[in-house]
Amino acid sequence: MKKLFHPLLFLCILVGTLLSGCENDDDALDGTITPVSNYISPNDNAFVRLDPASNAAITFEWSQARAADGTLVLYEVVFDKESGDFSAPIYTSVSGTNGQETKLVLTHGDLNRIANLAGIVPQSRGKLKWTVNASKGTNVLPATAVRTLEVERPAGFSTIPGNLFITGSGTEAGTDMSRAIPFKRISAGIFELYTRLSPGEVKLIDQTTGTPTAYYIDGANLREGAQATSPAATPTVYRIQLDFNNSSATLSEVVSVGLWVAAENSVKVTLPYIGRGVWKIQNTPIEFFQESWGRDERYKFQLTEKNMAGVTSRRYMGSVNVDNQRPTSSSPPAYFYLVPTTDNRYDNTFKFQSDADRRNVDITVLLQPEAPYTHQVRII
Repeated sequence: MKKLFHPLLFLCILVGTLLSGCENDDDALDGTITPVSNYISPNDNAFVRLDPASNAAITFEWSQARAADGTLVLYEVVFDKESGDFSAPIYTSVSGTNGQETKLVLTHGDLNRIANLAGIVPQSRGKLKWTVNASKGTNVLPATAVRTLEVERPAGFSTIPGNLFITGSGTEAGTDMSRAIPFKRISAGIFELYTRLSPGEVKLIDQTTGTPTAYYIDGANLREGAQATSPAATPTVYRIQLDFNNSSATLSEVVSVGLWVAAENSVKVTLPYIGRGVWKIQNTPIEFFQESWGRDERYKFQLTEKNMAGVTSRRYMGSVNVDNQRPTSSSPPAYFYLVPTTDNRYDNTFKFQSDADRRNVDITVLLQPEAPYTHQVRII
C-alpha cells in the first residue's frame, strides 16, 4: 500500500524541532563570569605628580576576567574618593575599544579633573581609589581588590577654558555680557588682552551666553569665582596676561606706545590710546633720516610698561622679518603684522613707503584679540 506524507504533519515536526533547538540554545547561555583578580599597573599607592600641560599619561591595566561560556567580558574602571566605597563613584570610564580591552589610558589632564572631583585642591596631594568592574549582560562583578593612587595637583585649573572674555562696569565692554571683549588665546591655557580698566566690576567669563564659568584676578593669582573687583584705582590701560596652567595673572600698565625711529635710536612720536586695544596718531609729520649713503626710513614701536610693583620696562614690537623692503600699495597685510622683537636698532624694522618722506601720515597700532597684532600707515 502506498504511504502518504501529509505536508501539515511535516510542518509541525519542523517547527517543533526548531523550538526545541532554541530552548537548548537558551539553556546553553551562561552569564557567569569571574571578577578581575590581578592588577598590572599602576602599582598600589603609586605617586604621580600631575602635569596636565604635557602629553604624559598613565596606563591602568589588569588581568582578564573569564566568562563561563567563553564569550566576551567588558570592563569599566571606577574611581572614588579615598574615603569612598564606590557606591557613588566620582568617575567611571569603559576601557579601550568600547570596554573590550584590559587597560585604560588616562592623561594627566584627565587625572587632574578626577582629582578635582575628589576634592583634592590645586597645589596639594591626595589619594584616589580605583577598581575595575567586569560585566557580561546584566551581571556586573567588582574586582577582588581595590588600589590607591596618590596624586599631586599643579597650581593650574582642572578644566582650562578654550575661550575667555572680559565684562563688567569697570571694562570697556560695559555690563552687557553679549558685548564682552574676547582675549587673544596665545596657547593652551594662556590668554592676553590690551584694554583699559576703570574702577568698578571686572569679570572674566568663558562664554557670553547661558551660564558661564567666572574667574577673577586676585593680585598675581587667577581664581575661579564670581568676585569682580577691578584692579584699577583710576582708568588705566593694561596688558593682561592670564595663565590657567599655573593660575597666574600678570597686569602691566601700558604707559605709552611710541613710533621708534631706528636711525635716531629714539621715539619720534607717542600714539594716544583710543580704546579697545587701539592706539592712533593723526596728521603727524614724517621725515626720513639723512645718512651718508641716503635717507633712512626704518621704524618699529616701543612700548613702555610698568608692572604692579611700579618697575618700568620697555618692549619692542616690529616685523617678523629681520630685514624688509619698502612696502607698496600691493604689499600683503602680513607685512604690517607686529610681533615682539629685540631692542636691536635695525633688526625687525619696517620701512615707510617712498612717498611718505616729508609728508604727514596717520599711524594706527592695533593690538586687538580678534586678529593678528598689526599696524596701519596712511599718507595724507
